[in-house]
Amino acid sequence: MLSFWRGNMANVIRYFPTQALNFAFKDKYKQIFLGGVDKHTQFWRYFAGNLASGGAAGATSLCFVYPLDFARTRLAADVGKSGAEREFKGLGDCLVKITKSDGVRGLYQGFNVSVQGIIIYRAAYFGVYDTAKGMLPDPKNTHIVVSWMIAQTVTAVAGVVSYPFDTVRRRMMMQSGRKGADIMYTGTLDCWRKIMKDEGGKAFFKGAWSNVLRGMGGAFVLVLYDELKKVI
Repeated sequence: MLSFWRGNMANVIRYFPTQALNFAFKDKYKQIFLGGVDKHTQFWRYFAGNLASGGAAGATSLCFVYPLDFARTRLAADVGKSGAEREFKGLGDCLVKITKSDGVRGLYQGFNVSVQGIIIYRAAYFGVYDTAKGMLPDPKNTHIVVSWMIAQTVTAVAGVVSYPFDTVRRRMMMQSGRKGADIMYTGTLDCWRKIMKDEGGKAFFKGAWSNVLRGMGGAFVLVLYDELKKVI
């Protein structure tokens, strides 16, 4: 039963700084991209600025927290074995072993495809949500239920659209530390090509539904952040 929660400590440690950095960077990037933009007369520029702010915030945040995301994925996959047979004893052991075998670069295995996916995800997550909220008659006094419905829709769409990148990211992470014939993919592009060739396009979306359900928390975070901004 505990195997369902394997890697969850890394996820908890990663989650809070990730959200804090995302929102902090998003607000800063909005000042850069949306300074002097009128959302009513310059809608497309306003929309593009929101997308850019969200995508840039996600990419910047990922640079700091990626090793924790990497460790979370490796620990979650290290299940179905007895304690002695497991590859890693815990979060610290995972980070140390990967660093010893592959160097610090090993902790960033799959980073390229991850940053592409996070740009798409955060651009939709923040960009579409902020644009939709901003175009409402009275954005600051929108009922929390309306905000949650917008956030839930945006989170689900963002999760599905960016999921193929997440699939490739996890595949690349899982081969870190392997040598010789155990390496399945020579790089990100090779991973995309082999998955499509050997498993078909549907393979990119395996697990997408559970990811959408998990993303419901992300919708709540968006709404909570807006509500807190009203109070502060």
